[in-house]
Amino acid sequence: MYQFLSVFNGVICAIMITINGTLTEHYNVYTAAVIIHIVGTLFAALLCLFQKEKKPLLGYAPWWIYLGGAIGIFTTLSNNLAYGRISMTSISALGLLGQILTSLVVDHFGIFGMKKRPFQKTSLPGLLFAAAGILLMLRQTDPTATLGILVALCGGISCVLSRSVNARLSEQVGALRGSLINHMVGLPCTVVVLLLTGGIQVTAASTGSLLFLPMYLGGTMGVLSVLLYNVLVPNTSAFALTILSFTGQLFTGIAIDFFLGTPGDDITFWGGIVIAVGILLNMILEHWEQKRS
Repeated sequence: MYQFLSVFNGVICAIMITINGTLTEHYNVYTAAVIIHIVGTLFAALLCLFQKEKKPLLGYAPWWIYLGGAIGIFTTLSNNLAYGRISMTSISALGLLGQILTSLVVDHFGIFGMKKRPFQKTSLPGLLFAAAGILLMLRQTDPTATLGILVALCGGISCVLSRSVNARLSEQVGALRGSLINHMVGLPCTVVVLLLTGGIQVTAASTGSLLFLPMYLGGTMGVLSVLLYNVLVPNTSAFALTILSFTGQLFTGIAIDFFLGTPGDDITFWGGIVIAVGILLNMILEHWEQKRS
């Protein structure tokens, strides 16, 4: 069940990235980030109205469990800084590498109060195939592009840190309300970044295209994604969640590119195939291990 939800979360992320990409084409990335957080906050607040939960949103310890939304901003900023310095394939691969390394540390040491999950030998094929897929996707990376490489890695690290902190908060306030707080905290952070980078900008050639309502729905996808992460993180190893979500996101992205007529990236595709094979082997080994025990 949790494996399916992990892949499904990757599907939601791919759809969200496509929608947000369209929004960013009409505004700059920082203006789009503010709009996404406004929509996400309003959508999460609307959903919370249907809940009968009366627990307060504030006052829980430790204080840092409220910082997930702020940490998540670094993922967007890192991807933006890396863009143009290294290829999108390299950004994806390095982001995945950062997520895997951070996930293994979180699992092993139980950081942020997460359940300790020592590395299992059944996960070794997934790790090796993930490493092979990443290396394949990094073949064309310029090793001298130090800044692009570092910030792309930081984007992956911040992704795992954000979802882990959000999961701790959701233990106190619930998964849905945790998603609401995530967007409420992220919103002022994006506004500050927007003001520091020059304010609101519109890049669309025709203002009429700004009325295309579907491109404003990325925030709703973000709420659903954070909600799923809040459910999955306490019940799934960070490593498995990272790999399964990435696989769902990758192949959904390939399908979206196909239907939109966008040229695909063969290196990314084959790198994803290698990673998917590793996941399949992991699932088979885990099934055998469970039957033996």
